[in-house]
Amino acid sequence: MNTLHRLTLLAVAGTALALSLTACQSDSGSTSSSRPTTAATVASSPAAGATTAAKGTVTSDAAGPAASARSAGSKDSTGATDATDAAGGRGTASTLLCTARDVRVTAATQDGPPYTHIVLTARNTSGHSCRLAGFPHLQFLESHKQDVPAVAKSKPATPVVLTAGAPAYALVKLSDGGVDEDNEPVSAFSLQLEGDSTVIAVTAPGSDGIAVDPAKALTGYWTPELRNGADDF
Repeated sequence: MNTLHRLTLLAVAGTALALSLTACQSDSGSTSSSRPTTAATVASSPAAGATTAAKGTVTSDAAGPAASARSAGSKDSTGATDATDAAGGRGTASTLLCTARDVRVTAATQDGPPYTHIVLTARNTSGHSCRLAGFPHLQFLESHKQDVPAVAKSKPATPVVLTAGAPAYALVKLSDGGVDEDNEPVSAFSLQLEGDSTVIAVTAPGSDGIAVDPAKALTGYWTPELRNGADDF
């Protein structure tokens, strides 16, 4: 009896010990499985940070249109300046008239003989743009104080604006070329520009000067190019 009782007690103690060990192993397993879960949660934090960075980039891009708007404003401002320059180039009222100080006027014969026409060239020497208006106001002889009449059909359709160094031309008729005309020799003559009272002395072309019939003399308007045939008079 004592021996059997002792064996029974040992068996019960052994069973209790086995159950205790199993419980400890189960608790230890649960703790281990929870750590990977925690590690996974920490690992997701950089992902969240990446998302935040991506949103920051989008925000920066969103600021781009505002910067673009500012750039567009600058472009508009520049465009307006360019438009103003272009308008000046087309010869609006904002372009100053050329004066005698702005241009150098020379004369050359055209066709001939007989030399019935000369070409006047007004070249802008001022270094800035100016508008050459109307026609040259010419007086060939001291005995004829009135200006040489202008031919209306030679008037250009748009204002003549000379950039720095650019020329303009005017065709001038001296006579009909007839032997019986009342021609007078001219070695130099006076010229005035539209809107300027300064008298410009122009040397006549040729070693012997030119022959002018005051009753037949005519002048064309200033044009940016000499139009062959269009200004014949």
